[in-house]
Amino acid sequence: MGKKILEVRNLKTKYITRFHEDVFAVDGVSFDIEEGKSLGVAGESGCGKSTLALSMMGYYFPPLHYISGDIIIDGKNISGMDPDAVRKNILGTEIAYIPQAAMNALNPTQRIIRFVEDVIRVHEPGASKKDIRERATQRFAELGLPASVLDKHAVELSGGMKQRTVIAISTILSPKVLIADEPSSALDVTSQKMVIKMMRELMEKGYIKSMLFITHELPLLYNVTDDIMVMYAGQIVEKGTAKEMVFDPTHPYSHGLMGSILVPEEGTRGAKLTAIPGTPPNLKKPPQGCRFAERCKYARPECRYTGIPERFFGENDSRMYRCLMGVDELKEVYSHE
Repeated sequence: MGKKILEVRNLKTKYITRFHEDVFAVDGVSFDIEEGKSLGVAGESGCGKSTLALSMMGYYFPPLHYISGDIIIDGKNISGMDPDAVRKNILGTEIAYIPQAAMNALNPTQRIIRFVEDVIRVHEPGASKKDIRERATQRFAELGLPASVLDKHAVELSGGMKQRTVIAISTILSPKVLIADEPSSALDVTSQKMVIKMMRELMEKGYIKSMLFITHELPLLYNVTDDIMVMYAGQIVEKGTAKEMVFDPTHPYSHGLMGSILVPEEGTRGAKLTAIPGTPPNLKKPPQGCRFAERCKYARPECRYTGIPERFFGENDSRMYRCLMGVDELKEVYSHE
């Protein structure tokens, strides 16, 4: 087992609405990422993926609020740290974030070099413009971006080029952990491949030490990450290697999720897609028992009122899932479908 570069322990965060209602978007999430490894997070819209990403940076702004739990980056616990200290000492160097709709994150009135200057000078106030340009030119070139991009405005770049530029800016200080929130969404297939290639190069060249890759496209993670965890209604319901999660999911939700999409590696001829009925629960009042019970065709009466603990199996208990049914029992019911 390698060195743990990121440890998240029982993290709980919530939104407070303007009506003073609590929405428990991340509820007791725990996981690790080892140095040199990438972890994917999959799940349908509204399950808490993006909130988890924002929460992990320890930089909270209303309506998002921290409740409890630990976020440890390379041995440093950033939970409850002063926001100014987080911005000056953590963001960009320890952990970096590529937001959803990153293509719209660039101010169209500023040249790209200005964004690079802003990021570097937060941590290195004395850095000169010449030094910043040289560093940016070298880094952009290594990631396949021409130096001319630095003097352009965002509106002069294509969608794929803007996305790659945001990634380059976010990682200019070589953060230990990179959180990528749907970095390939809204891109054509060619641009998606270029972005994914760039993400891999960041890991291979050591510009980042670990990565959390968020998407609703579970099969995409098979080609990008080492491990995958599936999130549902603010909780992690299953975690395993990318191969295990795509080709042999255990939890009923993971199983249903894979059944609702095509996996090219399995072949698509004659493939039948199935939908998951119903909608996710209201996180203002999370269910007492299994949060997937109302949509699960295998649910028993006790699933709706019994707390569902995490269960482990596989080599060295490397697989985790959250369900009352045993692994063999689940495999048996799947085999008869």
